Amino acid sequence: MRIAVLDDDSDLLELIKAHLERHHHVCHVYASGASLLMDTRHETFDLLIVEWHLPDMEGIDVVHSVRQGIGPQLPILFVTSRHDERDVVEALNRGADDYMVKPLRMGELAARVAALLRRAYPEALGAAARQEFGPYRFDLQKRLLLLRGTPLNLKHREYELALFMFRNAGRLLSRAHLREVVWGEINEAPSRSLDTHVSRLRSKLELTPESGYTITSVYGMGYRLDLPGMQRGATAAG
Repeated sequence: MRIAVLDDDSDLLELIKAHLERHHHVCHVYASGASLLMDTRHETFDLLIVEWHLPDMEGIDVVHSVRQGIGPQLPILFVTSRHDERDVVEALNRGADDYMVKPLRMGELAARVAALLRRAYPEALGAAARQEFGPYRFDLQKRLLLLRGTPLNLKHREYELALFMFRNAGRLLSRAHLREVVWGEINEAPSRSLDTHVSRLRSKLELTPESGYTITSVYGMGYRLDLPGMQRGATAAG
């Protein structure tokens, strides 16, 4: 999963990053609240880890801004050396989903991150051998996608992209987020490969407004797979 970590302690940032990457997460680190908030305007993450005391603002204000701009669905883990009950209550009331007191224990951190992700993304982290979305059925063992019972001829990346988008249906996913998960590209220069694959999926999967299943392009951000009843017109383009 794609995680952003905000802390002004560079050594701790590197420790958290290394530990989470050992658990197969992609980790982006930030030393200021402003830099993280700026990136959330055009990037998407699966979870945030936020420190209370920052050089430019309070972490509690970062959490509040994220909730105002993105909404309640993004899980946020708050970390701080403040352990008074009133601080814990304030952080949770302002939008944090969980709270850890420093010094952090890396094993506990990984477990809390995993628990938050399981609750937030049950479809994306599902272990079932098959997953169905209306007429679409993914056979995870055979790595096949069937439409109304007929196997589709998808290339490897097309299958991975389709599976990831269906598992995250209704979520806006940034271009970098999709490239990291499907292609394993981190901090790569932009390319048209993603757009080409999305175009192929629209055709091969019959993702049309008439079917109710569509991939929406959101200008300056990325793509969102809309299922019947999920369509949202705001900020959409293409």
